[in-house]
Amino acid sequence: MAGTATRYLYLVRHGEASPDESGLTEAGRRQAALLGQRLRDIPFTAVHHGPLPRAEQTARLIGDHLQSVPLHVSEAAGDYVPYIPEQDELPAESGNFYLRFLAGATDEERKHGPALARQALDLFTGAVDGEEDRHELVVTHNFLVAWVVRDAMHAPKWRWLGLNYCNAALTVVRYSPGRPASILVSNDMRHLPTELRWTGFPPELYI
Repeated sequence: MAGTATRYLYLVRHGEASPDESGLTEAGRRQAALLGQRLRDIPFTAVHHGPLPRAEQTARLIGDHLQSVPLHVSEAAGDYVPYIPEQDELPAESGNFYLRFLAGATDEERKHGPALARQALDLFTGAVDGEEDRHELVVTHNFLVAWVVRDAMHAPKWRWLGLNYCNAALTVVRYSPGRPASILVSNDMRHLPTELRWTGFPPELYI
């Protein structure tokens, strides 16, 4: 049954992580706090976050600025490879590049990643039941933001590849009943000062 109210899904990649990924850098903590200040007036019903420290810490720092919004840890919001395409799905000019990028995925990642990706779409996307619109925040990792944006655009499954999201950047997707999903905001860093922007992005693409 289709939902009857609009869902606004706020997607955030965690703040800048330390080199060993055991937590956030000082810059990452500042990024998360500033994003929390930006989001403090949004009537969130929940904050979902992945289980790894960099996502959990980001979610808690954002949550410090929200009004008693519950935080929920979710494997579906974690760091995993959502889909591994076959060679014939990919453009001829870039197929080998993407397959080399994915070659390091373990057997476990190849098995469990796609299942978690399907679960994420079931949990976090689409219109919702009820009469009131719902606002939800998911603090996650680059791959899942790319996967959800790809799905919202009805792009081929392989097209999560090549999409990059910065640390603590904000992406918002609207799911209204009976209408296609809309990307309202993408990779928005207006809450961050210049020196805290573009971390986590490929160096050759810094702006």
